[in-house]
Amino acid sequence: MAAAAPYLRQERPGNYTWVVVALCLLGVAVASGVSLAYGELQAFYAAISVALCLAIFADFRIGVVALIVTLPLHSTTLFPRGMMGITGLNPANLLLAATLASYLLRGRLEEIAKLVRPQLVWLCLVPIAIAGALGAFHAEEVVPIFYERELVNFFGPLGYLRDMLLRPMLLVVLALLLGAAAARAQKPELFLVPIAISVWIMALVMIVYVIQSGMSLGQLSRATERGFFEPLGFHSNGVGRLLAAVYALLLFPWWETKKAGLKLFLFLTMGVLSFALLLTFSRGAFTGFILVNLLFLAWKFNLRTLLLAIAAVTVLAIFTPGYVVGRVTVGFASGEADHLTAGRTDGIWMPLLPELARSPIWGNGLGSTMWLDPQQRGAMLPVTHPHNAYLEALLDMGVIGLGLLLAFFWHVWRGFRALGSSPWLGPEMRAFFQGAAAALACFIVTGMAGSSLRPDPDFSYLWLAIGLMYGMKARKPTD
Repeated sequence: MAAAAPYLRQERPGNYTWVVVALCLLGVAVASGVSLAYGELQAFYAAISVALCLAIFADFRIGVVALIVTLPLHSTTLFPRGMMGITGLNPANLLLAATLASYLLRGRLEEIAKLVRPQLVWLCLVPIAIAGALGAFHAEEVVPIFYERELVNFFGPLGYLRDMLLRPMLLVVLALLLGAAAARAQKPELFLVPIAISVWIMALVMIVYVIQSGMSLGQLSRATERGFFEPLGFHSNGVGRLLAAVYALLLFPWWETKKAGLKLFLFLTMGVLSFALLLTFSRGAFTGFILVNLLFLAWKFNLRTLLLAIAAVTVLAIFTPGYVVGRVTVGFASGEADHLTAGRTDGIWMPLLPELARSPIWGNGLGSTMWLDPQQRGAMLPVTHPHNAYLEALLDMGVIGLGLLLAFFWHVWRGFRALGSSPWLGPEMRAFFQGAAAALACFIVTGMAGSSLRPDPDFSYLWLAIGLMYGMKARKPTD
């Protein structure tokens, strides 16, 4: 029988209350002084960031929670790209740096070794780093239209490596810090709460934005409105996939938990999440959402779930507006592949297919779509990525890179499934990893029409689940 002693020590928060309060007050005072010089919204960000950073040095888990709560906003225009005139000095990066520093000051090398698994390093991080190094040689070949449209912010190899390689890796760092925090936590299932709170923030931002626009849902469903949320800094398809994945992470714990308060909170969260997902009118998001529910029904199949499914389908059949059905069935009448794929087939995929022979083994470097021949000749739509995660991996990283990334996600799938039936985890955490497996299936399927196999904001919650997987493995009981 397994003993209960974990590899990593579990920590209770120390008696730092008075220290944290004092430091926070000092931070607010300092930031208030800064605000006199810089004013406006930057003053608010500066004050909050400084106060949180000081608190984080008392316990790095404060930073982890703050980063999770604000996670959906990190890549939006609601967060500044820089503060006090310094590009890159934004609240998310500042909090992440403080959290990492706080952890390293108190961490142990053996803890880090248990969190950073070889599969993560050799199947994921190293191939991406090599592809980044290859792409840096082409950074100055990017088609000028992307600069004109402000879709690209780098102008040379160093800027390229910052944006294409380093910035996505910050998501992996956050995931591992979450794993470290959960490995030390007495009740790791409590990390469901900041995840759910972050969903509320994202959903409410979207709902308020739609209300302020004055647009009806029928107008929002039009194919011409796929860029409706771009002033906020994200695309409808991307945020739709994000919401579908986090829905999976919350659905299974909601079903399994016996805690009435948590059950109600997760139910309400899924309700507002589902409405926000509807606002995207993303067919990829709808596909992922349906897939997650089908997996839930299959894995939790009994009379209760069957009746719930029948009731849900009945309600949807009665109350689903025609414009939703029209959006889902776009292209069905013509049966043409290009119409079904919203122009991806003829406008992106077919022009790029010959480029697979250009460097089939190791690819052309991260973001190669921006400088490949069809883009240079104007023979394809001016897009920065090929709107297919697998085609992107082949173009950027070749057959070797695609194979290694798929092997990594197979490793992740096995880890999720093993923890989803683990007897030493509580019911909420087991259910969380069952939902993580469903989120991974959503990621794999919807990747056919977008996103990326590399760390990407569209599936940032999936990477949080990966971090929690490594954290739970690090605290696994010994035999």
